[in-house]
Amino acid sequence: MSGACVLVIDGNRAETRAQQVAAGGSPSGEGYARTLEGLAGVRCEIVRPADGEVRLERDGGLAGYDGVAITGSALNVYDGGVHIERQVELARAAFSAGVPFFGSCWGMQVAVTAAGGRVRPNPLGREFGFARRIELSDAGRRHAMFGGKPAVFEAITVHRDDIGELPDGAVVLASNDMGVQAIELRHGRGLFWGVQYHPEYGFAEIAACAVRYRARLIEEGLVADGAELDTLVAELRALERRPADPRLAWKHGLGPAVQLPSLKLAELRNWLELQVVPYARRRQALALARSRS
Repeated sequence: MSGACVLVIDGNRAETRAQQVAAGGSPSGEGYARTLEGLAGVRCEIVRPADGEVRLERDGGLAGYDGVAITGSALNVYDGGVHIERQVELARAAFSAGVPFFGSCWGMQVAVTAAGGRVRPNPLGREFGFARRIELSDAGRRHAMFGGKPAVFEAITVHRDDIGELPDGAVVLASNDMGVQAIELRHGRGLFWGVQYHPEYGFAEIAACAVRYRARLIEEGLVADGAELDTLVAELRALERRPADPRLAWKHGLGPAVQLPSLKLAELRNWLELQVVPYARRRQALALARSRS
């Protein structure tokens, strides 16, 4: 796997990243990169287009990378603005380059927008904490991204928006009562795998999100008051220390797909092993052949 490099597109603005860190979490780009690097030994470079940081270090632009991944974000793609359009343009460039492409939550929404689909505020409201009863479609049960994953599972999540209209070339791989939860998308030269939840998040990360979204979660009725929110945060942090805690697992309805890293991270691991690694080997072999010709 030596030499493989993934570009991580951090979807958040600096202010949001700072708030997440202050709440006990990680900066979105660094947290995502750390997860990918721990799974497959890839190297990651981070760009932050919401802050105007879009300089690519590799020769050949996006085609010089072995994978592109977009993180989650507190932004809403339909609000528009240059900080969002930069990310949509990068997604279009990733499709054009044909580089393996993955997105979590916001990342899926950006890719769908770049390919001509539509994102909307979810009419069912916010999905927070754990996405329940995510069920693989027939296509999802056969799909390489979900190799080793249960057919029905829970996942760590935080989002208010969802996919209102899929673009051409999209196949729904998983869904639940709140909407589409995973897709494969073929567009241009590219192949995108995306999920609406956050396989890269640990319990401490969603606990930090709960702290950051405190007022909204109370206002939207997802928790009754500040005391209930504080209890939720404490329990999420306890799960970080002991993911298989039987009392908390029962209380929150959690199964092995959230408790076991091998299952929780399956989508990212499968993407790296089945998309990024082969792409890196082909690209390196082609470069070697050119150097000898």
